[in-house]
Amino acid sequence: MDPTHRGPEEYGHDSNGFAEEAGRRRPSRDPLTPDFGQQTPQQVRIVPLISGDLLLTVNPVDGSEVEPCPPGEQPAAPVRRTPAERADRERATAPPVPPGAPVLRLPLLQREEIREQLVRLLARGRSVRLTGPAGSGRSALLNAVAADCAELAPDGVVRLNGHKRNVTDLLYGLFEAVHDAPLHRPDRELLLEKLRSTGAVVVLDDLEFGGAALDELLDATPECAFLLATMPDVAAPGPDSHLEEVLLAGLDRAASIDLLERVVERKLTEEEANWAGDLWFESEGLPLRFVQAGSLLRQRDMLRTDPTAYDEYGYLENRPADEPPAVEGPADAEATDVPLPSLGEGAAPAALLASRLSGAARDTLRFAVGLAGEVPHQAHLPALVGDTHADAALGELAGCGLLSPAGSRYRLAAGVLAQLEAAGYGEDATDRARTVAQHYAWWSGHPSVTPARVVAESDAIVAAMAQLVPGDGAGQTSVAVLLARSASPAFAAGLHWSAWERSLRIGQEAGRIAGEVAEEAYFHHELGVLALCTGNLDRARAELETSISMRGALADKSGAVAGRRALALVDDRSGGPAGGAPAADLIPANPFELSPPRGLPTVIPVSMPRTFPDEPAVVSRQTAPLAADTAGGRFSVLGGARRNLVAAGAGVLLAGVLGTVVTLGLTSNSDPQGDPGASTEQSVTDGGDTEEELPAEEPADDATPSAKPSGSASSSAPGPSGSESAPAGGSGASSPGTTASESSPSSPGGSSSGKPSPTRTTTKPTPTKSESPPPSPSTTPPDPSDTPSPTDPETTDPAEPDSSDSASGPSGASASPSLT
Repeated sequence: MDPTHRGPEEYGHDSNGFAEEAGRRRPSRDPLTPDFGQQTPQQVRIVPLISGDLLLTVNPVDGSEVEPCPPGEQPAAPVRRTPAERADRERATAPPVPPGAPVLRLPLLQREEIREQLVRLLARGRSVRLTGPAGSGRSALLNAVAADCAELAPDGVVRLNGHKRNVTDLLYGLFEAVHDAPLHRPDRELLLEKLRSTGAVVVLDDLEFGGAALDELLDATPECAFLLATMPDVAAPGPDSHLEEVLLAGLDRAASIDLLERVVERKLTEEEANWAGDLWFESEGLPLRFVQAGSLLRQRDMLRTDPTAYDEYGYLENRPADEPPAVEGPADAEATDVPLPSLGEGAAPAALLASRLSGAARDTLRFAVGLAGEVPHQAHLPALVGDTHADAALGELAGCGLLSPAGSRYRLAAGVLAQLEAAGYGEDATDRARTVAQHYAWWSGHPSVTPARVVAESDAIVAAMAQLVPGDGAGQTSVAVLLARSASPAFAAGLHWSAWERSLRIGQEAGRIAGEVAEEAYFHHELGVLALCTGNLDRARAELETSISMRGALADKSGAVAGRRALALVDDRSGGPAGGAPAADLIPANPFELSPPRGLPTVIPVSMPRTFPDEPAVVSRQTAPLAADTAGGRFSVLGGARRNLVAAGAGVLLAGVLGTVVTLGLTSNSDPQGDPGASTEQSVTDGGDTEEELPAEEPADDATPSAKPSGSASSSAPGPSGSESAPAGGSGASSPGTTASESSPSSPGGSSSGKPSPTRTTTKPTPTKSESPPPSPSTTPPDPSDTPSPTDPETTDPAEPDSSDSASGPSGASASPSLT
C-alpha cells in the first residue's frame, strides 16, 4: 500500500465493512442521560502557606486546615530584595496603561517650592504629613517627590496606597515590598523585627487613619521616612509622632487658566477665559476641576467641528464620489453652535462629560457606581459590558478626569460618584453589582487565575459582595455567598487577610439571610482559622464551635473533622477547653461512625439517672468540680487521648485510697454512742442463721469488727437513701461497701438468750445531698456479698461497742443485730 495514501485500517477500521463495525462498537448515547464516567473532575486550588509557626492549608472544599509547622517545613528567612527586584515589583504594581489614545501628561504648576521642601525634609529623615482637599493634586505631587528621592534610602522608595487599608495591611505591605518571602506570613514578632531594620522612603497616598494607629505605624518603622498624603477630615496624629505638617492648597487664577489651556491644547477665547475665572472662584483653584473643565471644552470643540470640513472626497459621509456634498442649512449651523457649559456644570461636570462619551464608557460608569466607585480591571470590561472593545473605555474615562489611580487599579475621581448618582446612574446599581459578582465568582474560582490577580481585584470583589448583602431577594444574597466562597480562598492564599476577613464576614451574613446553613458553617470555620492564625484564641474557639455544631446538624463529617482538628489546636494553645468541660457542640450525631483525629478525645454523652442504688456507676473525666445531684446526673465518658488514660489511672488510685480509708474506719474501735447522729443506712432483718464466707483479701489491720450480744433482733426503718435491708448471715468483717452494726439490748420485740449472735449488715454507699459518690475505677461496683471477711465471734468483746463509718457519711437510719 502506498504510504502516502492511508487506508481505513490505520484509523482502526477494516476495509470491509468498517463503518458497520464501527457502528456496532460505538455505544448508544442518550443525550438526556449524563455520562458520569467521562466528566472531568473539578480542579481545586489548594495552597499551603506558613503563618508564624503554623502550617495553613487553604482548602476551598471542606475548609482550611491549620496545624503546627512540621520540623522540616519551616520557611527560610526573608531575604531583602535587590534594587532590580524592587524596580520590577514597582512596575508590576503600577496602574495599567489604558488602551487607546495616550492620556495627556500634565506638568506640576505652582508646586516647585513645596516639592523641594518635601525632598529636603525626607532627606533629613523626617516624616511629613501632606494634607490637602480631594482634587488638589496630592497624587501627582507624590509621584514627583518619589522620583526625586529614589536614591536617598538603602531600601529605595516604597509606594503604598492606604485606600481601605488598616495599619496591619500597611505593615505587611511594607514588609512584602522590601523582603522576598513567598507563601510566608511572619508573626508579629518577626514582622516588627524585620521592619525595625528597614530603611526606606515610604510614600503613602490616601491615608485613612490617624491617632494611635498612625503612631503604631511610625513606631514600628523607626528607620523609615514617611510621606503621608491625607485629607483634612482624617484624624490628626498623636502629639509624640513628630510629623511635619505641610498643607496643599489650590492654584491661583493664572495657574488655573494655564492648566486649562494645556488640557485644551489651545489658547482660550475671551468668553472662555471669563468662564474659567468664575470656575476658579467656585472651585477654589482645585486642579482636578480644571482638568475636567478642559475636557468639557474639548468635547465642545469636537461638537462644533464640521465633519465634512476635511472630507473633500466624501469618505466620512460614505457617499459616492460623483455626488455633490450636501448643502449646510440653518439647522445644521445651529447644531454646530454649542454653548459654553454653565457654571454649575463646570463645578460638577461628571454627568455632562459622561453624556458625550461612548456607550461602553457610560456602561463602565454604571458598573463603577454599582461598586461604590471601584472600577474593574480593563480586562474584565469586555465581558461585563458585552463589547469586545470595551477596554478602550478606560482610556476615555481617564482622559476626561473621571478616574484617578489607586494603587494598581483605578477608581472614580473625587466627587464623581455623587454626581453620577444624582444624574441617575445608580438606578440599576444592584443589578450591575450582581452581574459583576457572577463574573468574579467564575473568574476567581478558575484554577488558571493566580491569587495575586484576585488580590489585585479585591476592592471591586468586596464591593460587589457588600452591595448584594442587603438585597431584597434571596437570589442576591446567594450570589454574594457564591462570590465569597470563590474569592475568599484566593485572598487567603494571596496573603491579603483583611480582604479575606471582610469577604468571610459578608459571606457569613449572606448565608444566614439566604438560609444556606452549609455555607454559613464554612464561613464560621474559616473565620475561626483566621482568628487562630492571628492569635485571637477566644474568637477562634467561638467560631469553630459554631461551625462544628452546624456541620454536625448537617451530618458533614469531613467538615466537622477539620473543625475539631482546628479546635484541638486552639485548646492546646490556650491550655484547655473554655469553661473546664467539653462543649456540647463537639458531640457528633453518631460518635461511633466517626473516628476522632489524633490528639482529640471522642465525647460520648451518657445520661445516668441514679434511680436504683445498685445501678452501675460511670467514671467521667471532668476538669472542674461539678455540683452534686441527689437524683443522678449527666456524665460523659471520654476516650481517645492520653489525658483520658491519666484520668482513668487517677480514678483507680483514688478508689483504692478511699477503699483503704473505709476499711481502716471499719476496723477502728470507736463508740457510736458518743456521736448521737451516727447511724447506718440500712436495717437488718430477723434471722439466726450464720454463714461462713471466704474473704477476697485480708484486711490491712488485725482488728476486726465485733458482734455484740443483744436481747432481740430488731428491724429499723430504711434510711433516707431508700436502700433495702439484707438478711443477717454469718459473722464476717464488712468489705469497703458494707458496715457491721449491732442493736442495743433494749430493742423492742426481741428476745434475750444471753448468747451473742453476730450479724452482718450490707449497706451501699448512696450519694446524699451533701456529698457526691466517689468515682469508681470500673463501670460496675463490686457486690459486697461476693467479698465478705469472716470473723470469729468468740474473739470479739461483747461489751465493747463498734462504730460504723461509711463513705457516704451518716444517713440517719440505724440497723441492729439480732440475738438468738
